[in-house]
Amino acid sequence: MLSHGWAVSVEVPSSRKLCRQNLAISILRTRRHRSSGVGSNTFPVRIYSMLKYMLTMSLLMYATAMAAERPNIVYINADDLGVMDVGFNNSIYKTPNIDKLRDEGMLFTRAYAPAANCAPSRACVMSGQYGPRHGVYTVSNSDRGLARHRKLIPIENTKHLDPKVLTIAGALRQEGYKTIHLGKWHLGEDPTQQGFDINVGGSTSGGPPRGYYLPVKQGPLEVFNDQYPKKTHTADVLADQAVKFINANENGDDPLFIHMAYYLIHTPFVPVKGMVDKYADRGKKKATYASMIEKMDESIGKLMKGLDDAGLHANTLVLFTSDNGAHSDVSPQKPHRSGKGSYFEGGIREPMVVRWPGRVEAGSTCDVPVCGIDFFPTFLEAAASPVPTGKVLDGISLVPLLTQSGSIQARALFWHFPIYLQAYAGEADDSHDPCFRTRPGTAMRQGKWKFHEYFEDGRLELYDLESDPSERTNVAKQFPEKTQELHRMMTAWRSDLGAPVPTKLNPKYDPDGMGGSNMNSKKK
Repeated sequence: MLSHGWAVSVEVPSSRKLCRQNLAISILRTRRHRSSGVGSNTFPVRIYSMLKYMLTMSLLMYATAMAAERPNIVYINADDLGVMDVGFNNSIYKTPNIDKLRDEGMLFTRAYAPAANCAPSRACVMSGQYGPRHGVYTVSNSDRGLARHRKLIPIENTKHLDPKVLTIAGALRQEGYKTIHLGKWHLGEDPTQQGFDINVGGSTSGGPPRGYYLPVKQGPLEVFNDQYPKKTHTADVLADQAVKFINANENGDDPLFIHMAYYLIHTPFVPVKGMVDKYADRGKKKATYASMIEKMDESIGKLMKGLDDAGLHANTLVLFTSDNGAHSDVSPQKPHRSGKGSYFEGGIREPMVVRWPGRVEAGSTCDVPVCGIDFFPTFLEAAASPVPTGKVLDGISLVPLLTQSGSIQARALFWHFPIYLQAYAGEADDSHDPCFRTRPGTAMRQGKWKFHEYFEDGRLELYDLESDPSERTNVAKQFPEKTQELHRMMTAWRSDLGAPVPTKLNPKYDPDGMGGSNMNSKKK
C-alpha cells in the first residue's frame, strides 16, 4: 500500500491508473535513492523533503483532476413504468423529482427500451448488445401460453446474462469507478459477479422478493430487517443505502457508478400509505399504481438530495428511464398501442431524461430515436474511457446529442423476439389477439417508419408513426417499395447478428382451437 491509500490494482490498469502509479513509483525511487547515500552531500534533507512533498501533492492533484473530469454516473431504471407514467407526460401522476430532472436536463421524446419485458431489456442495456448476441429474449421459458395456440416451437431462451459478458459496471470499474447496484438485477445470482463492487437487493428475482415492506422473510434485502423499522418501504432502503455509498466515497479520488434499479412499479400492486388516498377517484387498482409511482419518485428525490449534500451535483450525470412499458390494463399508454410485453410502441417507448450540469442544457429536448443499447457507449464516452478491447457494442454514444456538439449517424433500431409471451389482460392488452402479447417476430424503426415481421405466417406490417402513432393502419401494401427496403434491412441485420428464427412446427398446435385463455402464468 502506498501513501494516501494508493495501491497497485491486480486487474489490468487503465491509463489513468498507470499515470498515478508512475508518480507513486517516482516517490519511492527518490526515497530509495536517498537511503542509499548516493549524492548525500549535494542533496540536502530539506530539499529532498520539499521534493517529496511536491511529488506527493502532484499525485493528489492529478488524481483529483482525473476524478473531476470524469463524472459520477447515476443510472436510474424504473420497472414496468410506461412513457405516459410520469408527470411531465401525464398530470395524473405526481412525480416532482423526475419532473425536476426533466427541467434540469434533456428530455428524449423518442426513447426506447431494447426489449418489451424485464430480463431481456436489462441484458441488452448492461451488455450494450442486442438480444441475439446474448440470447436473453424473455423471462424464464420461451414457450409461454397454451401449446395449442403456438404454431411454432420458439427459440430456447437464455434466462440470465452470462457472467463472462462484460457489463457497463465492469467496464467502468476497470477505469477506476466504484460501482454499486441497488434493487432489481434479474440477470444472475449476484451483481458482484458481473461488474459491481457492492450489491444491495439484487438477485435473479424479477419482482420484489417477499414484498415491498420490511421485514422480508428471505432474499437479498433480508439483511436490512434489523437495520430499519418495521414497515419501512424497500424504496427507502435503497435510497438510504445509495446515500451511504455516496457519503462513504465523497472525498475519494475515484468517481462513482450507481445503478439504482427500482422494483417499482412491478407487481404485486401494493398501496403506499399516505399517498394512495389522493388518487382514490381513479379506482383502487389505478390509485395503488399511482401511489407506487409517487413512492419511487420520492426515493429518487432522496437520492438527488444525497448527491447535493455531498457536493456532487455539478459533476454527476444522471440518466432516468424504464426497462419496458406498463401494463396497459392499469395504465393505457395512449396514443401508443399496447404495453409491457408487446413490440407495439406502448411496450417499448420509455420516458428518458439526462441531467449533466455544464454539459447538458437545462430544459432541452431531443427528438432523435435512441435506445437502451446506447447507454454503454454513452457512459464510456462521458467517462473519457475507451471501448474495452474485444468488446462489441451495438449502440452509439449519445454524448454529441447531449452536449449538442454534433449528431449521430442515421440508423435503424431493432427488436428480435423469437418467443411467445402469453396474454396478461386479454383484450385490454391491445395486441393482435387475446392469446398473446407477443408472437415470434422482429420489429424495427427507421425514421418515421415502424416495421414488423411475424414468423408464424410471414406477415409484414408497416406503420407511419408520424400520422399513425397508435399503429392501427398497416400501409405495407400502399408502400411496397418501402416495405421491401425495410424487410431487406431487417433480414440483413438478422444475418449479421446470427439471430435465430424459429421454423419448426409445433405438433400440438390446433388452428381450430384458439379458444381458452393464455392468462395462466405468474411470470410477467
